Amino acid sequence: MNTLFDMSFEDAKAQHKKLAAEIRRHDALYYQQDEPEISDAAYDELRRELEALEQKHPDLAQSDSPTQRVGAAPAQGFKKVQHAVPMLSLSNVFSEEDVQGFLDKIRRFLGLREEDNIELVAEPKIDGLSCSLRYVDRKLVQAATRGDGAEGEDITENIKTIKEIPQELPAGAPDILEVRGEIYMRRSAFTKLNEDLAAQGKKIFANPRNAAAGSVRQLNPKITASRPLGFFGYALGEVSEDFASTHEEIRKKLSAWNIPETPYALCHDLEEVIKNYNKLQQERPDLDYEIDGIVYKVNRLDWQERLGFVSRAPRWATAHKFPAQQAITKLLGIDIQVGRTGALTPVARLEPITVGGVVVSNATLHNEDEIKRKDVRIGDYVTVQRAGDVIPQITGVLTEKRDGKQAEFIYPDHCPVCGSIAIREEGEVVRRCTGGLICEAQGVERLKHFVSRLAFDIDGLGAKIIEEFWADQLIRKPADIFTLEQRNRESLTPIRAREGWGDLSEKNLFEAINTRRTIPLNRFVYALGIRQIGEATAKRLAAIYGTFENLQAAMDKAQDRESEAYAELLSIEDIGPSVTDDLLGFFAEEHNKEVLLDLTAHLTITPFEAPKTSDSAVAGKTVVFTGTLTQLTRAEAKARAESLGAKVSGSVSKKTDYVVAGEDSGSKLKKAQELGVNVLSEQEWLDFIAE
Repeated sequence: MNTLFDMSFEDAKAQHKKLAAEIRRHDALYYQQDEPEISDAAYDELRRELEALEQKHPDLAQSDSPTQRVGAAPAQGFKKVQHAVPMLSLSNVFSEEDVQGFLDKIRRFLGLREEDNIELVAEPKIDGLSCSLRYVDRKLVQAATRGDGAEGEDITENIKTIKEIPQELPAGAPDILEVRGEIYMRRSAFTKLNEDLAAQGKKIFANPRNAAAGSVRQLNPKITASRPLGFFGYALGEVSEDFASTHEEIRKKLSAWNIPETPYALCHDLEEVIKNYNKLQQERPDLDYEIDGIVYKVNRLDWQERLGFVSRAPRWATAHKFPAQQAITKLLGIDIQVGRTGALTPVARLEPITVGGVVVSNATLHNEDEIKRKDVRIGDYVTVQRAGDVIPQITGVLTEKRDGKQAEFIYPDHCPVCGSIAIREEGEVVRRCTGGLICEAQGVERLKHFVSRLAFDIDGLGAKIIEEFWADQLIRKPADIFTLEQRNRESLTPIRAREGWGDLSEKNLFEAINTRRTIPLNRFVYALGIRQIGEATAKRLAAIYGTFENLQAAMDKAQDRESEAYAELLSIEDIGPSVTDDLLGFFAEEHNKEVLLDLTAHLTITPFEAPKTSDSAVAGKTVVFTGTLTQLTRAEAKARAESLGAKVSGSVSKKTDYVVAGEDSGSKLKKAQELGVNVLSEQEWLDFIAE
């Protein structure tokens, strides 16, 4: 029996939150630090469980969920680059049934018949570092990493050292062309590089992907030039003119313009897709580059355009992952980590073992129910699974190897950091420390979140410094960061007198802090660390309310669950009752009000500026669809509206700009008429957005 589908909503909510936090941590390790702890397969397993929960409980699929996100924020040391066209991630499939489901979703979205053929281009999924090459007037002018999908790192000078990347395209290429692809290192070159590093007494790389990413992120381009890197192109970003009607034509054009290409297959049905998958899986060990699956893309570009995107991935493409690699090791112990919300998380400490080229020494166990479900005991031999490069996971216990010395793990009922009672509320799977502000783990983790890259992004005030300043009583709450310089001047033991600090480092720290006294609203909201309010949800709230004063006033009014302010909050797309409760709870708490008052006295919070996604007549407008649409599916109508910059809402209010009424419209149409909201038929809407 599938335990996910036996869960109550509250259990599912708690498990979803736990999984989401774990996925975000591993995203940061993979995308920012190039130091993944676990494997693609284990990571994929976490994502699959998260997606299954969201399928069962759609309210959990908030906009800040990892299923709606791409990678992680760019690392420091390189100038940031805004992508003209977002560099998105891919959804994953793992079986023939999943591939069939992918095709079925396309048919439903486009309204196709069962007999309508869907051509797919099947490309090897290169295990490297995603990169975008920008050519202007056929000359390479910029190269950038994917970063968080919207903003990456400028790695132009390093990329120019890769010999097989053309510095100039031939005549006939568009004036503006962005080529999306993957930086990689050949297996043979990786082995030689590690041999050379070992001979020099230097640290070797765990696998070719890490070697490629580490080489590209060298601040000195001469080091990058010394590394044997390659590039494969496979897609487009911004282009100044259309030159193809299918993805296969794009591939042929890129090849003609001397962009290095991988082999690909054109598949016309599921049978051909699976045949190609099996063939490439057999050939995989003999390839001189790492792959961890196959990417399927709808061949017709007009269908790609209609299908569009979800928050983090195109609807017209998916990655079919290869099976996981596994190994057996010993569970040495289980450690408990305490997060900023007080959640106690068990982490398995493993006897280090190499799985798929990466040394694995720990893995998450999610929560106490997971430990009981798998019957994991200290001293057990366990199966650890990974594929490719990302996340390790315990998939099972070898009970036949038990000798009676294995000990059951007793989950603590007190916080291991502050000693406060740790309680598990009814319906929750997470046990939380009740220590609140007296718990150093929570206080430190909240401050780490406050200064993190997607929040205040204060250079020089990383996790280690936060821990040091907390221990020395220098920083205990967010406002302390912005009074630190003044208090430092008055101190008998200034920061520069501390070990490892000097005049320059002290000066640089205060300059970094002072540059963050002005911050956009969305970053400020995210920095507050409100439960369930991630980066995407913070942006959505900022876009709706505009200023912090408006947001705070609206949250005060919405405390009345019968008020219009509460109804408006609930009507925001992707913000359900659970998120609303956490949001209102934060703004109602007296301590939080004091923190906000103290903090905002030192800051300028700038109004939200929406990205210029469209100059259409509906950009920034709120649209509600109701009734049965005949020319578009509901999903396609919503996707097209959002691509034009509109905000799609699920309910009608005074702030709704347009209601698009299909056949058999009901209460939403009636309410729109009562409120005097503009009502358009489906055809009127299509004509309106086509102007």
